[in-house]
Amino acid sequence: MLGAIIGDIIGSVYEKSGMKKPDFPLFDTDCRFTDDTVMTLAIADALLHKRIFRNNIRTFGLNYPNRGYGGMFREWLQTENAKPYNSFGNGSAMRVSPVGFACKEMEEVLDLALKSAEPTHNHPEGIKGAQAVAAGIFLARQGKSKEEIRTHIEDTFGYNLHRTVEEIRPGYQFDVTCQGSVPESIIAFLDSEDVESAIRLAVSLGGDADTMAAIAGALAQAYYKKIPLDFIYRTSQILTPPLWKIVVSFNKKYQISTSK
Repeated sequence: MLGAIIGDIIGSVYEKSGMKKPDFPLFDTDCRFTDDTVMTLAIADALLHKRIFRNNIRTFGLNYPNRGYGGMFREWLQTENAKPYNSFGNGSAMRVSPVGFACKEMEEVLDLALKSAEPTHNHPEGIKGAQAVAAGIFLARQGKSKEEIRTHIEDTFGYNLHRTVEEIRPGYQFDVTCQGSVPESIIAFLDSEDVESAIRLAVSLGGDADTMAAIAGALAQAYYKKIPLDFIYRTSQILTPPLWKIVVSFNKKYQISTSK
């Protein structure tokens, strides 16, 4: 989960920038946490305290406004008893990482990923994006190889992961759909060497940088199990104290080490 937040913060200044190279400054002075982080922590908090996903998503969104939410989601937030709006945007995938870190069985992963997506992103592609990311994180935590993770996601969800970032980058354009950004984010992780390179590769595709870096960063954290201490410190300073407290509590409860 922390990898997702770090990816979001680093990528926040490159969204829609068309960045097409992995060699860019990290933690720019204008970096901030966006809706990706807020919604990720809404899911984490719901898991920690056994709260209803829908209620937590709405509460956190209202408590942290102006963080880059999409128009349909903003309208959903402001509407009492709002129904799901059949979205297949990557918002379901950006917020799902806590599910992959918290669950002990794949069946539970898929069920909770679906439930975390459904309040807003109940389109089959929105659900699939969330489930694919959560499943990848779960498999990485279990010590599966990248090839095993690739094969499972391809066979289960139908994504084409037999591409590379180098092949994708030249023609890739900004895309906020699950089907147009989740596979590419997973590939950024598969092509990476550590958490930092996963985030750099995701941003370098020149798309929805913060969300794609959040997805790649979460997968990389689960796989490499080590995040640079400087990244952790900088993130702790950018988040509000209540949000950082959720990170600490989540890592403690689910015994997630970030410094192995």
